[in-house]
Formats: sequence, C-alpha cells, structure tokens
Amino acid sequence: MSLSGVKGILFDLDGTLLDHRGAADAAITAWLEDHSPGHPRLGEAAALWAGFEVPYLAMWQAGRCSAQEQRRLRLSALCAELAVPVPADLDAAYAGFAARYRRGWAAFPDVAQALAGLGGFTLGVLTNGTQRMQEEKVRVIGLDGLVGPVLTGEVLDGRFKPAPGCYEGAAAALGLSTREVLLVGDDIRNDVTGPAAAGMRSVWLDRLGAEPPPAGFPRITSLTELPGLLP
Repeated sequence: MSLSGVKGILFDLDGTLLDHRGAADAAITAWLEDHSPGHPRLGEAAALWAGFEVPYLAMWQAGRCSAQEQRRLRLSALCAELAVPVPADLDAAYAGFAARYRRGWAAFPDVAQALAGLGGFTLGVLTNGTQRMQEEKVRVIGLDGLVGPVLTGEVLDGRFKPAPGCYEGAAAALGLSTREVLLVGDDIRNDVTGPAAAGMRSVWLDRLGAEPPPAGFPRITSLTELPGLLP
C-alpha cells in the first residue's frame, strides 16, 4: 500500500496512544478485590471485563442503551459471571472502578517520539469512546493540542468505527478527503480494514507482535516506526 499523498493522520486512542488495557485491567482487579476480598477468580477479572467491553459498547453505539446503562449492564454481567452480589447502586460502584481507571491513564512510551517526527501532517484522534471521556484522556496524558481534534461518533452524527461515514466525517473534520488521510490503530476491523473500505489508508499497530497483518496493509509494532513509512 502506497502512502504517498497522505496529508493527515488519524490515531486511534485506546490501545494506540493510551494504555487502556493496562489501566482497565488494574482497575477492575482492584475493584473486585475491594468488592469481594479473596475472590477465587480474581485473576480472571481483567480478561472477563475486557470480553464484556465489545458487546456492551456495541449496544450503546447502536443506540440500544445509553452510555451509563451499558456501564451498569457490563458491571452486572461481571458480577453474575463471578457469582458475587450485584451492587445496589451500580452507578456508584462503576464510579469506583472509573476512579481507579482514570488514575491509571498513561501514554505509551513511544507516543511522544512518534509525534515529534510527524511535523507537517494534520493530526487528529478517531476513537469509539464517549466524547467527554476521550477528550479528558487526551488532556490527562499530555497530548492536548498536539494531536488535533478528538473525534468520536458523538460528534460524527452517531457514526462509529467501522461505519464508512465515520471515516468520511473524520477526514472532513481535518479538511481533507479520505484518500489524503491515514488511520493508525490497533484494531484490525476498526482501524485497518474498516477505513480501507471507505477509501482511507491505514497502518496496523500490532504492539504484541502477535500475527501478520491482513494482506496489503503495513504493520508496525511501535509508533516510532510510523515516520519511516511516510514519504
């Protein structure tokens, strides 16, 4: 895939710029330890929580529930799976998890160096989280003003990745066509094949070095490799 003609770069946020998994894993494990001390399946909490993210976030993105409702549903599902009492006040219980999660927010170590090598490109963030929280993440990890606008489905007419209109709207927000924009992210469907279907070029960030990329797509294992791919 040629990257000539790229004028703008969109970054996914969670798993690409911010270590979402590390923060979420630590937060839900600590939450369960407080909620049910000595639980025999404590070591499974992080993987279970990660597994619930996709279906419940998809419900919210499809408009089948509010963001707050999906949080309640996800926490209830975790409690049911682990056979622990469901908190009477799910909002307060989730807030306890969220506070721990926020304390764990951190940029990956390669982010600052990578951004420093991208002068001349129009930058932005395209993420499927809630607008307010994703903007807060960018501020907390020190990228506010460095990566351009933070774009979510909430400001793109309800269109979330991998809907084609999401990528088209994000490119327009940068003042560019989809063909002039490159998306970099860790999720193959949302950040690689999804944008390609909308005419946007993409690079897969495979931080774990787990497997080959889909045919025809560049793969990097660190963001520091990105500047070297660009003309």
